[in-house]
Amino acid sequence: MSTMSQYEEINTIDPASISQQELHGYLLSAVAPRPICFASTIDKDGNVNLSPFSYFNLFSVNPPIMIFSPSRRGRDNTTKHTLENVLEVKETVINIVNYDMVEQMSLSSTEYGDGVNEFVKSGLTQVPSDKVKPPRVGEAPVAFECVVDQVIALGDGPGAGNLVLAKVVQIHVKKAFLDAEGKLDTPKLDLVARMGGNWYCRANGDALFEIPKPIRTKGIGVDMLPEAVRNSTVLTGNNLGRLGNLEELPTKEAIAAIAAHAEVKSILNGNEDAVALHKLAQQWLAEGKTEDALALLHLGV
Repeated sequence: MSTMSQYEEINTIDPASISQQELHGYLLSAVAPRPICFASTIDKDGNVNLSPFSYFNLFSVNPPIMIFSPSRRGRDNTTKHTLENVLEVKETVINIVNYDMVEQMSLSSTEYGDGVNEFVKSGLTQVPSDKVKPPRVGEAPVAFECVVDQVIALGDGPGAGNLVLAKVVQIHVKKAFLDAEGKLDTPKLDLVARMGGNWYCRANGDALFEIPKPIRTKGIGVDMLPEAVRNSTVLTGNNLGRLGNLEELPTKEAIAAIAAHAEVKSILNGNEDAVALHKLAQQWLAEGKTEDALALLHLGV
């Protein structure tokens, strides 16, 4: 059924009532998948550090700003080398992590001591940057040289984040990951993302799908669908959302043409109920025949 059942059980939690470890589990499992980057940094003495972050995302295009967050350690409230480095040398390289380097990424998350270079420990290639002091990861499909605009501390207790606002000043893209038009090819990138616990996910194969984006068009909305369609026991919320993205309701001519369709006539002549029509409409939606599905659902309305 497309609407939420009033009988669904909900576990309501006050974050202040549970341990930090429990809260950590809820947050990281639910707020996922999270993209992963390597942040390479350098201290004032020239020591290089490389650390992976899934507290990371893009937040602005103009200016081009990415943010990652080195949290204070939960066990002893100390700060990490990455945070200490960007406070000393306000530069970083954000290197995008894909599946080919996911195991090396995991290895680099080991908390080595002062002066240990994670590039060396994880077997990754250290490549000089053009505009900033920290090196970039040679294996990364895309790397962004950045200057650090701000570091915003979100607290001073264990687990508190520190937002590193990094402004992109140079981009490196491996040509192997471009399509024929010179744009980044999502399947080729084969990106990975962090989930809760030890789980990761891979953005490739059946995990990828496309949805038309209603930027230049205005969908009719789910509220404009017939009541019997909105309350269907067959159609899902995703089905209704796809139908609601269409720009206009079907014309009488379009409905008549669908009624003459052999498969539809078979259902109508067999005196089958609306469920059969809704199942056929759902099949057509899966096949990308959205306009036909909407016309079918208007039969008898």
